[in-house]
Amino acid sequence: MSEVPAPLVVVGAGVAGLSVALAAAPRRVLLFSRAAGDGATALAQGGIAAALAPDDDPDQHAADTLAAGAAHNDAALVSRLVNGAPEAIRWLAARGVPFDREGSGWQLGREGGHQRARIVHAGGDASGRELLAALSGAVATAPHIERREGWTLRSLRLQDGRIAGVGLARTTGRGEVQIETPDVVLATGGIGALFAATTNPPGADGAGLAIALAAGAAARDLEFVQFHPTALAVPGLRPLPLVTEALRGAGAVLRDAQGRALMAGVHPLADLAPRDRVARRIWSELRSGGEAWLDATALDASAWRQFPTVRSLCLAHGIDPRVQPIPVTPAAHFHMGGIAVDARGRSRLPGLHAVGEVSCSGVHGANRLASNSLLEGVVFGRRLGEWLRKPGVSPRTNVAAQSVVLAPAAAEPALLQLREWLWQGLGPVRDEATMRHALARIDAHAGLSESWQAGLARQLLLSAIARRESLGAHHRVDVSPDSSIHQRIATPAYGENN
Repeated sequence: MSEVPAPLVVVGAGVAGLSVALAAAPRRVLLFSRAAGDGATALAQGGIAAALAPDDDPDQHAADTLAAGAAHNDAALVSRLVNGAPEAIRWLAARGVPFDREGSGWQLGREGGHQRARIVHAGGDASGRELLAALSGAVATAPHIERREGWTLRSLRLQDGRIAGVGLARTTGRGEVQIETPDVVLATGGIGALFAATTNPPGADGAGLAIALAAGAAARDLEFVQFHPTALAVPGLRPLPLVTEALRGAGAVLRDAQGRALMAGVHPLADLAPRDRVARRIWSELRSGGEAWLDATALDASAWRQFPTVRSLCLAHGIDPRVQPIPVTPAAHFHMGGIAVDARGRSRLPGLHAVGEVSCSGVHGANRLASNSLLEGVVFGRRLGEWLRKPGVSPRTNVAAQSVVLAPAAAEPALLQLREWLWQGLGPVRDEATMRHALARIDAHAGLSESWQAGLARQLLLSAIARRESLGAHHRVDVSPDSSIHQRIATPAYGENN
């Protein structure tokens, strides 16, 4: 058998994929993405959570993370995340992320679920865009990284029960490439684009998750989908612009059509309650024929300077948020579930790794704490890249190889139906009858049932049906409250946590 050094293939160029690629030096990295900035990172208005204030510490950050996640989190990984947060901020700053400052210190904001002000922003509410620009610039000058845009994951090649290569296709539909490698990192993002209302870009369609499961990777916690409470409610717009949680941290208040505070008496943190609680309250108000508005008219000019993105998005749709309340709706935002991975990002399928939203290590539990997502991508992306620094080898043998190819995609008209059925069945409030109705409709749809999107949707629905309790973002109205468990110890992640 002859052995040759093999590259590390990273699919996805959001914060997680970029962090893996940079940290893997000096190993040669092939970094593939559909297009520059087409992922969710660039849309992130919230910043990065880190215990940097004198009255804060990682233990308090961990407590808030566990509380938001309904204690379904992997506590060891939560500890690793929060203790790695201050260093992650310093690492990003050293790579040019222009974090907002107050004098010589950090400017810290507060968001839902946080007991302390610990959110570091860049460019006010343009944090994701600024972070992506800085890391993309670092990648462009890194000699070990070859970046290729305009490609999408098409197949995984297996040999002797492990990854042996990857196939990618041009997004234009012309041209494919096969790369021999024992190490593939999926950083392909979430599943929000499968829902009728979402803050996610079109590329967050779950394709990476679907092909990994088809190849033999295990899934974990697929039923846990987070809905951001405050997307800008613009009929027919896709994706829906995000109205950052930090606006509520600065004093904005959610109100109904009569001007009453929607969160009054619902949760001790009121408008800064965890996202699942706020999203369910707004969902219920809208379903009952009411309206939901975010009133930020009390913010002064100084406060509004922190939110240029929100202001420009609202103005583009005829709303001046300084003098008018903002119409809002819940929207699919983040998937806590995904490819089951251990503490190093390894899946059950040897050689296949996952990081960021496509993965599930258990760190977010049943409901992600605000501003822990960019943090996860940096902390665990860097750790995975460092672990994969040593070049792998690709054996050249006569052993038969198997290619697992993504099933055909559904056409857009069928996808419109799928998104609506998932929105109804897997929205912020769920019941078995509606979920089974969505399953039946998917199975009966001739243009949808054999697609990979339908296959993934079935797995999401079946996971949600199987969990007969309310927990975090998974809220069942057809089970007794006595059978719902809101505080628990999570099932360990796949593999060893080391």
